[in-house]
Amino acid sequence: MKSYSTRHSIQTHLAASLTAYLEDLQESGLDGIPPELMSTTVPDTMRQQTSAPKTDRDRTINAQQNVAESHETLEQIRKNLGPCQRCKLGVTRKNLVFGVGNPRARLVFVGEGPGADEDTQGEPFVGDAGKMLNRIITAMGLKREDVYICNVVKCRPPQNRPPESDEISACSPFLLRQLQSVRPEVIVALGTSAAQALLQTKTPISKMRGKFHDFHGMPLMPTYHPSYLLRTGGNSDSFWSVWDDMVQVLQFLKLPVPDKSRKK
Repeated sequence: MKSYSTRHSIQTHLAASLTAYLEDLQESGLDGIPPELMSTTVPDTMRQQTSAPKTDRDRTINAQQNVAESHETLEQIRKNLGPCQRCKLGVTRKNLVFGVGNPRARLVFVGEGPGADEDTQGEPFVGDAGKMLNRIITAMGLKREDVYICNVVKCRPPQNRPPESDEISACSPFLLRQLQSVRPEVIVALGTSAAQALLQTKTPISKMRGKFHDFHGMPLMPTYHPSYLLRTGGNSDSFWSVWDDMVQVLQFLKLPVPDKSRKK
């Protein structure tokens, strides 16, 4: 003869199964189920089991919630970077230049590394090249605070030389984490060093620009560095090449494209 606890366990299991079955019938559109059947008393633990996600949509929502809970903020990444001495640039820098702008920007600009002004102020693109970048952003109908701006390496290379492979290797994990935190819809790589470092290629910028490339599932548009535009002039062919690249970016983002006339 079964004990009370055993009988109760069996009854509880049957009640839970019946409730789940009746709920499924209701969801399928069956009418006329007596309300007293739907009020079957089921322990809370069993109700939790019967109300578990049953569809792919439910599982997708749960996965998205889990991703949101595990999302790494820019502040957390910066704290983890700390007073970085992971490569030789840490010895010669004045300030570590992390990044600036909208932490949820749809568009991110990535340069190669800080210059003298950036090293002094601790902010990317604040010198003459920064003014040119601001001009490009304004021409796109955007504001500097709308986008996010950072560099491949966070410390100034001496004499503004291109970053070396070991310096890029030391900084790249933090750049990737930054980009995964912001989750932009488009990345613009400014100049040869940035584009080659991000795409891990030796292809010249002139061959890469003008079309989108894939960077960890994010579309990336390589274009000329603002400092190159300063050297070639504000109405040069290279300037208009950059504008053509930015038009593609705006179109990808489904943003209005301002009308710009080339000066003769």
